[in-house]
Amino acid sequence: MKRIEAKVYGIVQGVGFRYFVQRIANNLNLKGFVRNLADGSVEVVAEGSKEKLEELLKEIRVGPPLSRVDSVEVEWKEPLNEFSKFEIRH
Repeated sequence: MKRIEAKVYGIVQGVGFRYFVQRIANNLNLKGFVRNLADGSVEVVAEGSKEKLEELLKEIRVGPPLSRVDSVEVEWKEPLNEFSKFEIRH
């Protein structure tokens, strides 16, 4: 089990990006959250197997059709096991 803390930059707010991330994370049985940040980026925190987190990152780097992902900053950490599901936070 691992944890990623990622910030996604580009056109990632107002284009369904959080719902896209939530759907992928739920399909991969990951736990954590996604939320918009004040600087226009999106934060993704997720815990699960390394393979499934890598799959999530692959999808995030593409994004949904109306988005444009310019860059993704990722930190790999040890899981804190603080989540029971994957949710959108406001």
